[in-house]
Amino acid sequence: MLFSLLCGAATVVTATASTLVTRVSQYVPVDAASSILAPFVSFSIEFSSFPDFAGNKSQPNKFSNQLLENLGHIQGVQPYIRVGGNTQDFALYDANLETQINGTVIPSLSEDYPSIISIGPSYFEAYDTFPGVKFSHGFNLGKNTTEGLNTLLATVPLACKALSHGNFAHWELGNEPDLFNRQVRPKNWKESDYVEEWLSKSRIIHRQLMRACPHLAHEYNYLAPSFAGTANGLDPVKTWQAGIDSDADIKLNSMHNYMGGADSPGVTLARTLMNHTAVVAKVQSHVAVMKSLEAKGLAKGVPYILGEMNSLYHQGKPGLSNSFGAALWGVDFNLYCASQNIRRTHMHQGTNYRYASWQPIETNKTSIGTKAPYYGNAFVAAMLSVGTNRSHADVQVVNLPMEQETESAYAAYVDGKLSRIGVVNMQQYNYTVDTGSTAVVRPSTSYQFHVPGISSNPIPVRRLMANGTDSITGITWDGWSYNYELDGGNPVRLSNVTIGETVQADTDGIIRVELPLSSAALLSFGN
Repeated sequence: MLFSLLCGAATVVTATASTLVTRVSQYVPVDAASSILAPFVSFSIEFSSFPDFAGNKSQPNKFSNQLLENLGHIQGVQPYIRVGGNTQDFALYDANLETQINGTVIPSLSEDYPSIISIGPSYFEAYDTFPGVKFSHGFNLGKNTTEGLNTLLATVPLACKALSHGNFAHWELGNEPDLFNRQVRPKNWKESDYVEEWLSKSRIIHRQLMRACPHLAHEYNYLAPSFAGTANGLDPVKTWQAGIDSDADIKLNSMHNYMGGADSPGVTLARTLMNHTAVVAKVQSHVAVMKSLEAKGLAKGVPYILGEMNSLYHQGKPGLSNSFGAALWGVDFNLYCASQNIRRTHMHQGTNYRYASWQPIETNKTSIGTKAPYYGNAFVAAMLSVGTNRSHADVQVVNLPMEQETESAYAAYVDGKLSRIGVVNMQQYNYTVDTGSTAVVRPSTSYQFHVPGISSNPIPVRRLMANGTDSITGITWDGWSYNYELDGGNPVRLSNVTIGETVQADTDGIIRVELPLSSAALLSFGN
């Protein structure tokens, strides 16, 4: 049986066949989304956590670097990293600080990151530890004080010199300023006020950059406006109308997204994360912004991305955000984004964060290690790969409608031709073994895809698997484990997981593939 060796004792019984036969074109449909920006799979790292994730020149974090290299190998391009988040707007510069960062946690504000932060000159050594990775550096906009301005003046030269080695991607000024009028600005602070301040300080950055790193002038660009969402405070459309791109220096229209709050009532895996209907609703709020901007002739030619996103804000919820179910959510959410003209996503990370793809260091709260969401990152990277040894490839994604809100499927086209189909089953299956000797039965569902004119060649199938929805360990992608405990994050092929599976189309061009509940599969067509 194909699934007899799936990370544990669970076995698969006869599949329930889906009544839907999904038609898939061999060539990219005319209404397909725009090509993704490679790398699509990218990350955002909390400003205060960046030294933990990256280390410094004398002690680089080799584990983090290995995990990034894995994804770079899979998708053909190393992930980009945006360094920012709430704490970028807390950080003040101290030229005499001998450590990279000094932070004080104020539990009444947050137990997950420091709310009083000083960074020293060595903070910027972290940008030298990930070869081949490009970074976006986040400047402090929140501190509208003399010390905030002095920090801006002092850190521009340090940041630009650290990002002068082919590792610069973008600048960012302020994190989620649409929420500033709740705490750090007057309540009547509006879009035009924000734009006026953003333009003033971005021009200060430009002047400092021209003095310190004039060779970077031709790469001067921003992620902006970096709002928390589409309806949280300031209006993103009004912000563009107010002239945020007056200097034509915004390269990516960056917004943020979370599915809900870790402590919000009614948040569950089934209702909030492993639910394609919920994913569609969240992504469509961004689509509405894109359509409004287009209708008003704004942000022309500026790709829309999610510069920070993950499952549940407030750094995730144990048992949800760190589970295999969250990895499956990550696959569905990212691929649906790609199918709706969201051109790149940066999944947010932080030390001890419950939704993190990996924990970079050992702490008294969390053990160092690769977490469940990372395996979802690997699946998305494989689905959207531009290929190896290629300078460029157009990868477009089409959403393939399914019958149930607990399932989704996507087609990826490379240079106009069908390259991959990804299928996700999000029906919950919580792994337990009874007290007897009989293994728990794990049902599966059969999916059918009609690809007219498809050849009869065997079609490789790679699987994202775990013992169940609630698993936080024992997860594999195509039989690979990236666990820290095995080889420091290097890929290790497990002997107890079935690999090398193939399927074939029948004479009518129908391809059938079975998925155990709570799993995902990727079919590849050889291009």
